[in-house]
Amino acid sequence: MNWNTRVTELLSIKYPIIQGGLAHLAYSDLAAAVSNAGGLGQITAMSLATPEELRTEIHKTKEKTSLPFGVNYAIGNHGRPYEEMVQVAIEEKVPVISVTGGNPKGILEMVEGTGIKKLVLVAAKRQAQKAEELGADAVMVVGQEGGGHIGRADTGTFVLTPEVSDAVDIPVIASGGVSDGRGLMAALALGAEGVEMGTRFVATKECVHAHDLYKEAILHAGITGTTVIKRSIGAPARVLLNDWVTHILSLEEKEVGYDGLKTYISGDANKRFIHEGIENEGFGWAGQVSGRIDKVVSVNELFVTMIKDAEKIRGSWG
Repeated sequence: MNWNTRVTELLSIKYPIIQGGLAHLAYSDLAAAVSNAGGLGQITAMSLATPEELRTEIHKTKEKTSLPFGVNYAIGNHGRPYEEMVQVAIEEKVPVISVTGGNPKGILEMVEGTGIKKLVLVAAKRQAQKAEELGADAVMVVGQEGGGHIGRADTGTFVLTPEVSDAVDIPVIASGGVSDGRGLMAALALGAEGVEMGTRFVATKECVHAHDLYKEAILHAGITGTTVIKRSIGAPARVLLNDWVTHILSLEEKEVGYDGLKTYISGDANKRFIHEGIENEGFGWAGQVSGRIDKVVSVNELFVTMIKDAEKIRGSWG
């Protein structure tokens, strides 16, 4: 099967499969493994403390792969400056950057003319159109099934992908609810030219920063084992259900606002669970696709299975 799409051509990759930014998890081991398997691996920039830490992680990735990889900038609403972190990517001639969780305008302007390919995560048609206007080379469209931060409209990937594909001229990458060859083929049928996966890559051997308990929680979650927090503060995000998350939801019902939630939804609370495996003192991002994941495999095994299954589907179409 010919896997060439505008996404593979844009990013110079073999298969149209992109690894999500994965806060506090996406570093050189995982990024290089995904790129070596034929996709696009990514490093999470804003989870690193300093520009020099990012530079070091980029160097480590270059030592582990000669293939293209990206750096993800989850800029969010926390107000942390990103300019110095972006400058590192420019100086290191990183092939691809992606922007999630905030207005991409400043970052897109910084990398304009550098040759770096620019991806922007969106959760609505208008956001995609705006990203295209601002100079994005492709948009990643996340449906409400996805793990981590999602759109406010609760629109599913199956509906959102074709809507955005019809509304922009740049390539569309589907995100949310994809974990296997069936998801890949469905995305292509809906008008996307690639997929982005997050939760599926957490449950891989090369995601070495993810605690075994976190991976096991994904394997045993089931399709109803996630929920959405932070709706009350206008920043909905999907996580694994546990007692900590249930408490967050109870606080949201009391309308305590950001100040009342910040201790419970902090990066530290996230890391207690995903890094240390302390489930009753933190939370872990995960999508509904957790219910479709039943095994921790190597990244290469994942790609081999995905492509084999996708090509089997294509062959059955005649």
